[in-house]
Amino acid sequence: MRIAFLGTGRMGTELALHLLPDHELTVWNRTPSKTERLVEAGAVRAASPVEAVAGAELVISSLFGPDAVRETVVEAALIPAGVPWLDTTTVSPADAEEFAAAVPTYVGVPVVGSLGPARAGMLGVYVGTADAALREQALALVAPWADPERLHGVASAPQAAVGKLLANLALAVSAQGLREALALGEATGTAPEDVLAMLQGTGLAFIAGMKGPFVRGERSTEGGDFSVNAIAKDARLMLATAGDLPAVAAALASLEEQQTAGRGEHDFSAMLVPGIG
Repeated sequence: MRIAFLGTGRMGTELALHLLPDHELTVWNRTPSKTERLVEAGAVRAASPVEAVAGAELVISSLFGPDAVRETVVEAALIPAGVPWLDTTTVSPADAEEFAAAVPTYVGVPVVGSLGPARAGMLGVYVGTADAALREQALALVAPWADPERLHGVASAPQAAVGKLLANLALAVSAQGLREALALGEATGTAPEDVLAMLQGTGLAFIAGMKGPFVRGERSTEGGDFSVNAIAKDARLMLATAGDLPAVAAALASLEEQQTAGRGEHDFSAMLVPGIG
């Protein structure tokens, strides 16, 4: 297929690379240099979203939040009539409903996971639309991104958005739990490595395993897998959707400390690292 891919940041680039062996990609990003890996791999760079979608049989967007989707796609009436639009951007259920009402071919396709699973084609992926035939087409197209057991077709784009927000709620809240476990360890003279070991077999074992290398100083938070800015944006979507979510609000406060300190593009484990978090 001739596919227009809009938004080639860290995640978007990995998703697009999986499509290049089988499809013709025209790529666009607000910062043109961020398309270089894809151009080197065989994609064609477009100078604008309009140029990117010209002649496309399908459009995929991977943008930074719903406001970017509105500006780039919806308000610009960018999607040609009848052309499927698969949006991987994390948005709220209300946003997804709005976009589906504006563009009948809209499919919510949020992905769950960070850069490692993206490179391995082992992400969780929700594919949401009420159009069953379009859903099946989208499921087949995005299969190279997904762990087969975590590829879910759902009946609407808002339902797909809920699935993504729930996944990132679990991530944000468990990261806040690990932050507080490390604080308890520090208050009792327990080393971070011992805290991580003691958390095995508890509800925080997953996040302790995932972020342990950052806590131990084996990895730098610079250029990490999932940025502070990205998960903070998602936490704000959760709060805008549900209102009173005290654990999410606490996690967001910890993330905002990192943004204020100029570490918004660091891995969100910056909130956990002794001397940083």
